[in-house]
This record gives sequence, structure tokens and C-alpha cells, in this order.
Amino acid sequence: MVAVKHNRGGGARKAVFSPVDTRARVETVVRRLGDAIELGLLADGEQLPGESELAGQLGVSTVTLREALMALRQQGLVTTRRGRGGGSFVSLPEEPATERIRQRLAGWSTEELRDLGDHWAAVSGAAARLAAQRTEPDDLQPLRRTLEEFAAAEDAAAGSRVYGRFHVELAAAAQSARLTREQVALQTEVGALLCLVLGDDAYREEVADRHRSVISAVQNGAHDSARELAEACVRESTARLIALRLAL
Repeated sequence: MVAVKHNRGGGARKAVFSPVDTRARVETVVRRLGDAIELGLLADGEQLPGESELAGQLGVSTVTLREALMALRQQGLVTTRRGRGGGSFVSLPEEPATERIRQRLAGWSTEELRDLGDHWAAVSGAAARLAAQRTEPDDLQPLRRTLEEFAAAEDAAAGSRVYGRFHVELAAAAQSARLTREQVALQTEVGALLCLVLGDDAYREEVADRHRSVISAVQNGAHDSARELAEACVRESTARLIALRLAL
């Protein structure tokens, strides 16, 4: 099988392969790579860098990396093939079951969801404002590609994955590695839950329109407007999750 190579969102991918925290390194590597796969930052079938190269990029030992890859294989997120043309390859998870996601939502209180939404809005708003101040038009290509993928998403699962990636790419456009990593972490909490609200075709179109407005504001350097638009997008999604949680 020919290795799949992709060039998605340079800034976001740099955050994926930047050195991990020194604490609990195996778990940190598992979360970093697992989050990136769940968000689609690493594509289905994509070959990961070789063990020595990847360990060096993440700032961990090859032993730590091998343990992390073993955990990712057990989760079904990575497959490993031996021999010529072998290596570790991304394996995109199947569409999450709606009932399982509902049960996950039921584990959140409305106060916790509101707090999560506040955090998410703050990160996305700050990223949009900084992106409007720092980016050049060509830097927005990853955001535009992600928007196109979101608009073409055929189901809620695909839409939620790309929705999360949009906000990660927005943080990458802000040229902030910390904001990008924080956004990746946030999407692991909220990303799957969004499947429950993105099943509505009309709402998916509304989200796409909101994302277009954010990109436009960033491109025009309208940093206050970009921040407000990004925050409004997040708050609307959070409000829908809270309403659904109350109805469970």
C-alpha cells in the first residue's frame, strides 16, 4: 500500500508534532496524537514519521513513543505494518454511536457545559483576534479548505470533526502554539458531543456561514469583529448542547 501524505494546515500540524509536556509522557503522546486523529488533522491512512524521527519531534524517547503507539493501536487509531513499506498508519475511528454520545452528554451538568463553553469561546475569540492581527491572506488557506470540507460533510460525525478542526486551524492562524494545543484539547471534550447538534442540516449551513464571516473578518484585519464572531459561533453551539442536555 502506498503511504498517504498530506499537507493539511501547517500551523496546526506543527503543534501536533511539537515537544510534549515532561509529565506523564506516554499519556501525553497518546492524547496528542489521538486528538489529532479524531480531529482529522492527521488523515485516515496517513503514514506517521518513523519512530526515531517522531520521537525526536515530540521530545521523548523511542521507548516512550513505542508504548504510546501500542496504546493507540489498542484504541484502533493506529495500525502498524512490518516489512518493506511498513510503519505506523492513521486509522480513522468509525462514526460514533449516537446513543453512546448521548450518554456521554448526560454525564455533563449544565453548569459544566456552560463553563466548557466559556473556556472554548475565550480561546476561539482570542485566536480570531490575534489571527486578524497577524496573518497574511495566504495563511488562511487551511481555514478555507476546512470550511469547504465542513460545507461538504455528509453527516453529523464528519461535520463535528471538521468543525473542531476549523477552530484548531484558527488558533494556528493566530501563530500561537499554546492556543493551538489548548484548542486541540478542548475539541476532545466537545467534539464528539457536537454530533448531536450538527445532524440538523439548517444548523450546519448556519455554522458554515458563521465560519465564512470569521474568515472574512480575519482577512480584513477586523480583529474585534473576528473575536465577536468566533465567540458567537461557539456560544450558539454550547447553547444547543445545553438545551439538548436539559431535554435528556
